[in-house]
Amino acid sequence: MAISKKLLSQDEIVVRHMHTHIKTLLPAIIIEAILIIAAAVGSFYVPANARYWALPTIWIAVLVLSIPLFVIPWIKWMTSTYTITTKRIITRHGIFTRTGHDLPLSRISDIQMEKDFDDRIFGCGTLALQTSADDPLLLRDVPKVEMVQVEISNLLFNDIQGAIDADPTS
Repeated sequence: MAISKKLLSQDEIVVRHMHTHIKTLLPAIIIEAILIIAAAVGSFYVPANARYWALPTIWIAVLVLSIPLFVIPWIKWMTSTYTITTKRIITRHGIFTRTGHDLPLSRISDIQMEKDFDDRIFGCGTLALQTSADDPLLLRDVPKVEMVQVEISNLLFNDIQGAIDADPTS
């Protein structure tokens, strides 16, 4: 879900709109794959005289278990976004209760980047946007974190075109 144009101020341009890195869904994907493989194996070994009730039971159980194990984490991932515009950083999270944070670029005094070992493997990281209030805004699992850091730095130095051109793939 991209941010609505109605929520942007005059002359404000979206530089980057993104979800957290897909690695946040990796545990749910692995569990779902194991669940489906187990159900397939179980379905194969069901005796012929029990197939009438056992096969629907197995796959209904998979469907019911998939909701908390995969569907809900996926919806949470889909509804959690970071948006960088020429004037602010916008975060939005939540399914039923939407929460958000808008940080004007003019309030950012420092940008720190952190990449753990697994972040380096997946090409993501955490950005800490420091303000004068000593309460940093943490953007966790940001894809292409170095590129995003360059874009924000360019915006802080009023190089809007440099921020837009920072990522040649987008």
